[in-house]
Amino acid sequence: MSDVMIRAFAAGDEASLVTAWNHSLPADPTTAQWLRDRVLLDPNFDPEGLRVAVVDGEVAGCAYAVRRLVPLGTSLEPETGWIPFFFVAPGHRGRGLGRRLVEEALAFLTAHGRTRVDFAGYTPNYVLPGVDPEAYPSALRLLTGLGFAPVATAVAMDRRLVGYVTPPEVRELLRRRVAEGYEFRAPSDGELPELVRFATEQFSPDWGQLIRKFPDNRRLVIARRDRITGFAAYGAYPGTPDRFGPLGVDARERGTGLGKILLHQAMTAMRAEGLHAAWFLWTGEDSPAARLYGGAGYAVTRRFHVMRWTREQAREQAREQARER
Repeated sequence: MSDVMIRAFAAGDEASLVTAWNHSLPADPTTAQWLRDRVLLDPNFDPEGLRVAVVDGEVAGCAYAVRRLVPLGTSLEPETGWIPFFFVAPGHRGRGLGRRLVEEALAFLTAHGRTRVDFAGYTPNYVLPGVDPEAYPSALRLLTGLGFAPVATAVAMDRRLVGYVTPPEVRELLRRRVAEGYEFRAPSDGELPELVRFATEQFSPDWGQLIRKFPDNRRLVIARRDRITGFAAYGAYPGTPDRFGPLGVDARERGTGLGKILLHQAMTAMRAEGLHAAWFLWTGEDSPAARLYGGAGYAVTRRFHVMRWTREQAREQAREQARER
């Protein structure tokens, strides 16, 4: 009979976790560097929240639960927790180990007062927006069985850049906006504080934080007319120069084509670097952003269910199961 133990993360687990991850999540392999930078060095990391399954002395899987210990912007989001990832290695499946891991992750979060738990969507260090039902159907079944319900569908989109040229209609739109006094260019160092404020106040604190840590101004494009009115970025995450985003336009300036110009300016810069593709992980499938990207030649490559557990949903599910019995 196998010796099974679920415990908190301990130093020395990291190499085995990466190996088990890559066996378990073949569509989304990771590296030791990613685990170090995005999990272990996350200021919100708590070893007790990274629940590790060990079977006969071998790491067989894990589930990661995280809550804010450091505010993102001004909020600790005290009611919300996240499970950014979980997995069980193929040789250890079918024994209820995944369910036990996720239940322990939920127990960790509820013990810290969390009444809502999202899979996945944790910013700034999420892995995927949610569950990919094609790549990981068993994960979707497990979460559904534990009371998680879909709250949104997100899509990843990609575009090939080989042979890309700025369309004539975008060049004409750019000419008209420049004649009106707009500039489209990389920000100076002195403009970065304004850009951080713009991204934080107009969109979300994690966008502001991303820009604050941005590795290279040349991979940022701003729209400006007396003030910053929009921006686009690429290569914001280490090791992924072809990852596009984020992109945002001041709500008061929408309908002017600034988003289209910024998108194509960034794609032109990506092509100038010799990049062969552009991609991003999520947007709403029916959102204005998705229509903008679709019009620029991006196509949906993956879909994700953004899943949420709430204490009330869990109680209602338990009552229904009791009635069925």
